[in-house]
Amino acid sequence: MSTTATQIPCDIKNLEFADLGKKRIDWANQSMKVLQIIRKEFIKNQPLKGIRVSACLHVTAETANLAICLRDGGADVVLCASNPLSTQDDVAASLVRDHGIPVYAIKGEDNDTYYNHILAAIDHKPHITMDDGADLVSLLHTKRTDVLDGVIGGTEETTTGVIRLRAMAKEGVLRYPIVAVNDADTKHLFDNRYGTGQSTIDGIIRATNFLLAGSKFVVAGYGWCGRGLASRARGAGAEVIVTEIDPTKALEAVMDGFRVMSMPEAAKLGDVFCTVTGNKNVLAKEHFELMKDGAIISNSGHFNVEIDIPALEKMSSSKRTTRNFVEEYSLKDGRKINLLGEGRLINLASAEGHPPSVMDMSFADQALSAEFMVKNYKTLEKTVYKVPDELDKRVAKLKLESMGIKIDKLTPEQEEYLAGWSEGT
Repeated sequence: MSTTATQIPCDIKNLEFADLGKKRIDWANQSMKVLQIIRKEFIKNQPLKGIRVSACLHVTAETANLAICLRDGGADVVLCASNPLSTQDDVAASLVRDHGIPVYAIKGEDNDTYYNHILAAIDHKPHITMDDGADLVSLLHTKRTDVLDGVIGGTEETTTGVIRLRAMAKEGVLRYPIVAVNDADTKHLFDNRYGTGQSTIDGIIRATNFLLAGSKFVVAGYGWCGRGLASRARGAGAEVIVTEIDPTKALEAVMDGFRVMSMPEAAKLGDVFCTVTGNKNVLAKEHFELMKDGAIISNSGHFNVEIDIPALEKMSSSKRTTRNFVEEYSLKDGRKINLLGEGRLINLASAEGHPPSVMDMSFADQALSAEFMVKNYKTLEKTVYKVPDELDKRVAKLKLESMGIKIDKLTPEQEEYLAGWSEGT
């Protein structure tokens, strides 16, 4: 760990990167109109005054604007990375130098450093946690239980994290209430679908310079992330194949015009594969054995366990880095399989993650959920909650207003009709 000349505790790549990071943060802020409105309210009302926040999120320009908003609302914020490859080092530097926010994140950090950074954020003794994948919450409940009594609540950003937290709540081991920001309509319907869809394609193309038009693109999982990815891959001219375990989602993919089949079938056909399921070993040994020479495999789910990388290692006689974020595995039968971004989130490993205009809504949900937790934690149970509908709809309303869009309102007669039952044909 280190401190800068300004004595802000941190562990970052290089403080000299801060000038570029400041420009990047300012650029993102221009497209985050909803968060701007909330920030002004926070400055005036100070809803987080005296609250320590430990945030384990992707350290990007968009996240920087959330951290600044929380700080301006009175919070004492510390930020660490939620993924070893997702940090924008220049943004981390600017947060430390220009905004006085301690950051523990370095792009490409090893596994030990990654967890040491999370432990450094826990040393902040947070009242509120903000997590993306639930690694911080998991460490709090295992290695750092000494800090738990001071935590009043938390938020969780992503599908994978919500799955983990709900499992903890079901087992009765979750020690404080958490708001599942991922489940807000203004998050998963937009961030997961449009953000993941666009940024994943961006990451794959930046890493490979591969022409998607005319290729066979396999999307594993047809949740909101998979829907967005499949749509954008088709828009780029690819023939999209969807694999699923859920019959309803599989049927929906068929109705949306995609080919649906099992992964063993798809493995024989695909040129590019991307997993977005939140589960492990979605691409495994039995699939690698069937893939074409030169197949490209990637992941846009939170953890790299979606691809069984140890199995791929065992099957290979050698590997080499052929491009930034591309590792070529030479299999013992002569075929080559190309793994992107170490199997980690490809949209953040080789690209810049979601566009700021979509993160505007997700991080507005985060900020408002933190305020909600401070106001209501005493009455909440130790479980996972959905973002309150009134907050969710407020974010949508503000987003529309920022886009200059007006919508209709119900007339009193229409409200009466919808509330009643006696008026029929």
